[in-house]
Amino acid sequence: MFLGGRMPLAHACLPAVLLALVTVALAGEKECDLVGLKGSESKRELALLKKLEPLANYSFTADFENGGEKYSYTFRVCREVESGGTNSGLVQLNHSTKKNTVVGRINETHVASGTEWILLIYKGGEPYGGHCGSENRKAMIMITCNPKTLTGPFTMVGEEREKEEECFYLFEMESSVACLPVDSHLSVGSILLITFASVVAVYIIGGFLYQRLVVGAKGMEQFPHFTFWQDMGNLMADGCDFVCRSKPRNVTTAYRGVGDDQLSEEPEERDDHLLPM
Repeated sequence: MFLGGRMPLAHACLPAVLLALVTVALAGEKECDLVGLKGSESKRELALLKKLEPLANYSFTADFENGGEKYSYTFRVCREVESGGTNSGLVQLNHSTKKNTVVGRINETHVASGTEWILLIYKGGEPYGGHCGSENRKAMIMITCNPKTLTGPFTMVGEEREKEEECFYLFEMESSVACLPVDSHLSVGSILLITFASVVAVYIIGGFLYQRLVVGAKGMEQFPHFTFWQDMGNLMADGCDFVCRSKPRNVTTAYRGVGDDQLSEEPEERDDHLLPM
């Protein structure tokens, strides 16, 4: 009886427990935090982060080899990479040592854009060892426009570390989120053309039905205002002939000589029969 009374209670509490776990997991998922004081972020940068949201649910990986060492880079857009720990947005894995190195963090994000590209920058990575002034690593991801795909290939371009400061890792990828929005509004000319075609269609169909069903016309007479359009066609043909014909309108008759047979004397008319007898 005791166990039988507990089982219904456990089944009733299970959905609530699962919902609580999902809520905690979603609430704990961190997003990009722009560099600067909270509340004073650039509106342009906030709009760009909003534009990048369709990529947030994807994880991107790129392989790179340098000096015999093989590396793998895992990147997420404004989400944490699990293998990198807290706030890690881009993580490097050294295949030889199996060590993960955080290249950039999402809590130090900067973003810029141009005509058909978006540059996402993660700062605050783990510090360099013996070069670049031991400054923190920085990842720069250049996202270029490709209207045919949301998640194009993610590649490692290279690492710039032959400087005393401002070293960085450079990556690139393609995505439709970097493209300019397509203007779907119709132009004035398109609207006029559609309106004209609609009016002509209504005129022809409506006139045809009226001529056939009301007037009782047959054959070509079913076409609305058939006589008017026929006369207009004739007038247009006459006008085209008047403007475009190549022969002169008034042709002068060429001079022709008179032959000897035309100069022969006409037979004498005799009027003797008119005299009184």
